Amino acid sequence: MEGVEAIEVSIDSLRGRGGEEDRQGGCRWWELGRMKMEEFEWGGKRRRRKWGGKRPGKMEEFVVSTCGYRHVINELRVIKVVDKLNKDLVVDLLQSIVEIVTYGDRHDPAIFECFMEYQVLGEFVRVLKISKNSRIEAPLLQYLSIMIQNMDTDNAIYYCLSNDYINSIITHQYQFDGGDLASYYVSFLRVVSCKLNKDTLCLLVKVHEDAVVSFPLYSEALKFAYHGEKMIQTAVRALTLNIYNVGDDMVYQFVTAPPVSQYFSDLILSIKKQCLHLDSLVDVTDGKTGELLLKTDKIVDDLYYLEDVLSVDEPHLSKMISESLISLLVFPMLLPLLPLRPSNGPYVSAVTSLFVVARLLQIVQRKSLINFVASAVLYAMFSSVKDGSEVVTNGGTAQANDFANPLDEMVGPETKGAENLKMSYLLGYLSENLSLDCQFLGIPCDDTGKERGGILPHIFSDNQTLMLASLMLLLVLAESKDLDYRLAGLIGVRQTETTMQKVFDSRVFMIHLPQILRALLKVLATQPPFSVLTQWQTGWFLRKLLIFQETKLDSHDIHLFNRSYEQSCECLRKELAGCWFDYIPDTLRNEWENCKRVLEESSQSKDPFFVLELANHQLTSYGGTASILAWQKMIDVVKVYVLHLHLKAFIYRGDPFENPLRNLKSTSLVISGRKYVSDLSSASFGSEISLGSGIPCKISFSKIGMRDIYLIPIATGISGKLLLLEKHPLHSKRGVVIAIAPLAGLNLIVDILKQPMIDENHPTWLHLQIREFDPTFEEKKLRSHHVNATNHEQDGKWTIGFTNAKACDAARLLILEETNKQRSSVESLLAPLLNISQHIANCQGD
Repeated sequence: MEGVEAIEVSIDSLRGRGGEEDRQGGCRWWELGRMKMEEFEWGGKRRRRKWGGKRPGKMEEFVVSTCGYRHVINELRVIKVVDKLNKDLVVDLLQSIVEIVTYGDRHDPAIFECFMEYQVLGEFVRVLKISKNSRIEAPLLQYLSIMIQNMDTDNAIYYCLSNDYINSIITHQYQFDGGDLASYYVSFLRVVSCKLNKDTLCLLVKVHEDAVVSFPLYSEALKFAYHGEKMIQTAVRALTLNIYNVGDDMVYQFVTAPPVSQYFSDLILSIKKQCLHLDSLVDVTDGKTGELLLKTDKIVDDLYYLEDVLSVDEPHLSKMISESLISLLVFPMLLPLLPLRPSNGPYVSAVTSLFVVARLLQIVQRKSLINFVASAVLYAMFSSVKDGSEVVTNGGTAQANDFANPLDEMVGPETKGAENLKMSYLLGYLSENLSLDCQFLGIPCDDTGKERGGILPHIFSDNQTLMLASLMLLLVLAESKDLDYRLAGLIGVRQTETTMQKVFDSRVFMIHLPQILRALLKVLATQPPFSVLTQWQTGWFLRKLLIFQETKLDSHDIHLFNRSYEQSCECLRKELAGCWFDYIPDTLRNEWENCKRVLEESSQSKDPFFVLELANHQLTSYGGTASILAWQKMIDVVKVYVLHLHLKAFIYRGDPFENPLRNLKSTSLVISGRKYVSDLSSASFGSEISLGSGIPCKISFSKIGMRDIYLIPIATGISGKLLLLEKHPLHSKRGVVIAIAPLAGLNLIVDILKQPMIDENHPTWLHLQIREFDPTFEEKKLRSHHVNATNHEQDGKWTIGFTNAKACDAARLLILEETNKQRSSVESLLAPLLNISQHIANCQGD
């Protein structure tokens, strides 16, 4: 993309930025008149220019002679053929013309009058036609782009776009052979589009009988709509939006009529194709989310572009795009969720379908799309019930007509535009495609859900990913401000105006909310546990549904949640015996805010990408002995515990309580009673400290051999270190720290008891396994919920020798003593938090 970048740099340089010279090159042209000869850069090449006149003191005094300008133009005119021999000369002439006319447009009308008199743009067109494999097109387009973008006066812009010169340049037969020419060409088209308004647009179109029959700027740009370069695609989309925003009725008719309108259907079909590819990736990525992210980002970009086009708010354009979206993308994506007549064609899986539809509704927020999806989800439920039959509801029995009428009545007056796309069209489209001989919500069903139809089988699926994805779509619909109030009443989540609301006992959440809540609670209580991602998203749904319905859990559900909560507490207690217990307090503080932010997300802002991640991540498993695995397990345990803290407070008290970790302070910081504690607690590599409490020993290093050292374990509050010191060469009672290991990390799996171990064959040897992994340097790698087992770092191992077995055992016991003191400090710090469970239980009893 060197061409695009070069153009942008030159434009910025011409505009000037406080007199600062662009480091990439560019012309400080506003200062050139201050001397007769000035060396400057343009387009990456250093050049020298002669300018007439004396050295002025101010920019206003800088004058470029019109005679010199005519001379440059005449030099260009005498050239009959452009080839490799004179290419550089022609480039210099084109550059000079652009430099001078850009200055003249702002400061000297006479120069621009000369530009018009000599029809310089016609010379640019002629240069294109007489060039023979000289590669003159790229610099010519670059200079034209610079000139047009920097023109400020309406007269200059109007003149440049008139006389069909620009169209001639656009329609010239360029040889796009894979070089930079395509980027320069598309950038030129985009620059021209930026100058369009209702007065200038007519200069670039050809009209016949009040209809646009040709629009080269638009038509030629669309040829690059699917170019391999991302920046070229972006430039084309910016160009199209510039044109749509002008608001010309005849141009709208042109872009919405075949064959030009094929651009929109091709774009939507391209999105559909990407969705099919995405679906294939969901099944084969096996935990790697990188490819999924790239593909979903591309789909999301395309959807945002469609939303930008729809935001132009032109009725015919919006209606055409909305109908194409419904027929070519939305309805095919809904196929896995609906009972249909047999048909051929590739289908996506239900999980991908739910993700795509939910994400589309979040981005393309149109009433027609929202109501179509809601109608599609609900339509078959009510249409399947035969007239006059009775159905069982949670409030007794009701006539089937009560279920069929709501959707039949949703036919409003015909209006223009997609915002009020006629409901009869939506329902008619559904009735033509839906098979009505299926069993749905209005028909009685047993507790097993075997006879549930529509989206309900997915909600009650044993596949937790499918359940959460289905609920996500329903909540996106329910929280949409554009959802028809009658459809909202049928879904039964959002409160609607009482004067307009018709009560339906068949509302989805009203009937099935207890089963849905119980299914969510079972996910939290499952052992072995599901992934943290699954549990956090489940907690979000649980809290959201309880808020919507203002419902309290029954005694069975309370028991189920308490069991899940106790499991999270027990897992946290086990981590206090692990090798990362010293990081638990800080992790709790950090994850509290993270969890709160996740739980408080609205369905409209929540990215449903998590359902694709969950498609490959279900159960959490940990293996190996590396400290990075132990770290990730501790993080996950803390996340699950914090989630339960939030949910427990919400369930029992109705609102989240203040962060219990904010004001927690250690009330029993156990500090070693030996001398020089304050000195030791702040020791770092290279520090000089007293050897009085050190235990003499030896250690062997691979490169420097055996060394006499001193070992000092020290615990200060929730911090702990194991120091290895070497005697100071000048001070016999002082030592220099040569190695530091975290005290908490010494109890990695080195024996059954997870303690420092004395070698059985060498009773004077003490084996210590060292926690090598440092979370502060690995934060980026730990953003995902899973760690690639092939990338685990190997933990360090120290073998320390003592003079006799008694000294070795004394050192081992001293390390254990200091470690236990550090652990006691952490447990004391967290004691008030772990007692919250009993406190909230007492609130429940009250």
